[in-house]
Amino acid sequence: MKYYFAKIAIISSLLLFYSNTSIGHDYWQQRVEYKMEIDFDVKKHQFTGDQTLTYYNNSSDTLYNVYYHLYFNAFQPNSMMDVRSRTIADPDGRVGDRIAGLGPDEIGYLKVNKLLQDGTPLSYEVSETVLEVKLADPILPGASATFQMQFDGQVPVQIRRSGRFNLGGVDYSMAQWFPKMAEFDEMGWHTTPYVGREFYAPWGDYDVKITIDKDYVVAGTGILQNKNEIGYGYEDEGVKVKRKGKTITYHFKAENVHDFVWAADPEYTQLKAQVPNGPLLRFFYIPSEETKLWEQLPEYTVKALEYAQEHFGKYGWDQYSVIQGGDGGMEYPMATLIANKRGTGVRSLKSLIGVTIHEMMHSWYQGMLATNESFYPWMDEGYTSFAESYISNAILEENKENPIAGSYRGYIRWSQSGQEEPISTHADHFNTNRAYSVGSYTKGAVSLEQLSYIIGTEARDEGLLRYHAEWAFKHPDLNDFIRVMEKQSGIELDWYYEYWVNTTKTIDYGIQSVVAEGQKTTISLERIGLMPMPIDLYVTKTDGSQTIYYLPLTIMRGEKPNETALERVTLPDWPWTHPTRSLTIDVPLSEIAKIEIDPKQRMADINKENNLYQMEEVTVDTDQNKD
Repeated sequence: MKYYFAKIAIISSLLLFYSNTSIGHDYWQQRVEYKMEIDFDVKKHQFTGDQTLTYYNNSSDTLYNVYYHLYFNAFQPNSMMDVRSRTIADPDGRVGDRIAGLGPDEIGYLKVNKLLQDGTPLSYEVSETVLEVKLADPILPGASATFQMQFDGQVPVQIRRSGRFNLGGVDYSMAQWFPKMAEFDEMGWHTTPYVGREFYAPWGDYDVKITIDKDYVVAGTGILQNKNEIGYGYEDEGVKVKRKGKTITYHFKAENVHDFVWAADPEYTQLKAQVPNGPLLRFFYIPSEETKLWEQLPEYTVKALEYAQEHFGKYGWDQYSVIQGGDGGMEYPMATLIANKRGTGVRSLKSLIGVTIHEMMHSWYQGMLATNESFYPWMDEGYTSFAESYISNAILEENKENPIAGSYRGYIRWSQSGQEEPISTHADHFNTNRAYSVGSYTKGAVSLEQLSYIIGTEARDEGLLRYHAEWAFKHPDLNDFIRVMEKQSGIELDWYYEYWVNTTKTIDYGIQSVVAEGQKTTISLERIGLMPMPIDLYVTKTDGSQTIYYLPLTIMRGEKPNETALERVTLPDWPWTHPTRSLTIDVPLSEIAKIEIDPKQRMADINKENNLYQMEEVTVDTDQNKD
């Protein structure tokens, strides 16, 4: 009998192992299937919805509760978003105190009127932007449940991401607009209240029907299923469409996405462009003198997507839509909302291209990889900013040697401000909006460029492709990224991210002294900052020749390859515990013109003034008769 139960236990363990590893790396994830029918009233700015959600529990846990996000409820006076914006030292100018002043017909809301689990009514409570649901029956590991919901909502005035009548005149920007199941992963449920930051949700398939006034053009996530009924640039060539009745229904389907966005305006026009070996691009905007530059956008977006697929991995869907709307630029699966006005001014062509590239690259780091942005905002915003800089440098022919140089300058200024916070801080919990922005966008971008200084550019670039290949559609975390780069480079990297992510310790190395030792020269280096790094020390001789003296860290357990055509001398490892290090080179001091730490400045050294030792020019007097 004992043997029988032991055998059953072993088989169960193996089945659980294989079910978890079928996705890869002993990894499981939940899955959803949405079917929604929306009836939208453009006169009241309100809508009703019927939602059928099939939820697949692929975890080893039994679920007794589920949670939905009700994002629109944030746009009400005294909400968490409202109070946070009115009490933080540097509120987002788009929000400020605007929510506090909204009237009943201006607020946003989502109201759940009915909720069933497999036909059984459920009890639930609304906690502002989160719906807390007690299940009628637990969802066992490997099982699924179907939820039927009836809800209604009101679109708030345009404040943040979602809303009606933005500065560019777009009627509806419908983001975070429906009751959306929260993510459950190995850490449990993620029910972060909506105070203005990031999003995290399970992947799934969406089947959405939107019924709206017949004069409206709708753009959004997914592929339109009834394009020959719709017209307005969707229809096949040669098909003429005349809309009948007072309303029209748009039917979209999207596979393997974690969100669904749409926008609507009666004046939208559409441009299209095909990316070779890539998706069809659609562009929706309101034609005017202010949006004239949108006519040039398809050409640059095609180039940007070609570059992205070559350097960061294959785009994961058949279509991508760039939609005028929202309050800036905001990413969603298969689509983005881009406001044509930035603040009070109309975007320049460079700004329009830049924001489009940035939001497009979120398709990789937020759309396909989708790391939990609340915990790792810098792995989305920072990596996206890094990619944006490289793509802009290429397609706009900016010819910058280091496209991330501006991010280095921004980070160094911030590190010396006294207000920096560790980028391991939860996205909502930074003390200031600026700390979140510089940490996530700027320090995050520097993290990737500086990584190439540690492991080499080729390993970094191949590692980014490998990261996409191994982890697309799997919600990787920081450790998953580290392991990819360690395997790609053969260098241990936990120390780098421990310092860079979890602390605000800075890098500062200097040349302490240079001393002649006969036909040799002794160079003493010092680590002044608390964050250790490997050192590339360039010695330039008076004849112009250069040699690199490379000092890896002991904790790297490896060495990067020589990326230059110069001679490189690899010295014994530098233990991080030792604040100084001396090396003696077989070059007389008289033959040295200068000595410099990291002349390419890929290391984010906060004080570069002590990185250079340069011999003073000596004038030799040959007048022997002078007293």
